[in-house]
Amino acid sequence: MEKNEIKVTYSPLWKLLIDRKMAKSELRSKTHIAASTFTKMNNDQMVSMDVIARICDELQCTFDDVVQIEKESEEGAEA
Repeated sequence: MEKNEIKVTYSPLWKLLIDRKMAKSELRSKTHIAASTFTKMNNDQMVSMDVIARICDELQCTFDDVVQIEKESEEGAEA
């Protein structure tokens, strides 16, 4: 059986911020998210559900508006 990795992207969040004319730094300040956590998000790395929940609460949106999940196989081909 092939092992799959879960890859996330925060592209939906960045698009939402553009639509709402909000800077990343403003969101970070309002949600009290550490700069290092935002760096992880900028690099499409996993962050805690608490961080996602705080963003959703501040922006009054859902998980799907913030993060997109993609499955990748071991070979790197998208499933």
